[in-house]
Amino acid sequence: MPLSEDEQRILTEIEQQLYASDPGLARQVGTTTVYSGPFRRTRWAVLGFLVGLVLTLYLLQYSAWLSFFIGFSIMFVSTWYGGRNLRHLGRVGMQQVAQTVRASGMRDFFSNASERARDRIHRDDDQGDDTPDD
Repeated sequence: MPLSEDEQRILTEIEQQLYASDPGLARQVGTTTVYSGPFRRTRWAVLGFLVGLVLTLYLLQYSAWLSFFIGFSIMFVSTWYGGRNLRHLGRVGMQQVAQTVRASGMRDFFSNASERARDRIHRDDDQGDDTPDD
């Protein structure tokens, strides 16, 4: 059922007030999708798998048992966690991610993630600077 003209006007006013009062929240809400969380957790799982692989190879020089219990366990848990999040993404989410990567390129895709992390760190630093200088 389409919205009436009044309802559309009210929603537009609410959106404009949100952008005026908290542009960061408005930007976050505008860019976040249903698939953002599972995809972010999948990237962490891939990173965990790579860390587990490096630990496995590194620890093999000391002990095969130690390598298995630490490195391989991290790889196993990361694979399970990544698979779980990929199932949450589903076919539509994977198609959306693939389109995003194709449109912006892999380098842009990962640099945007690092820029967001850098912005978050700088924002936290700025918020912690409210102590007066003596």
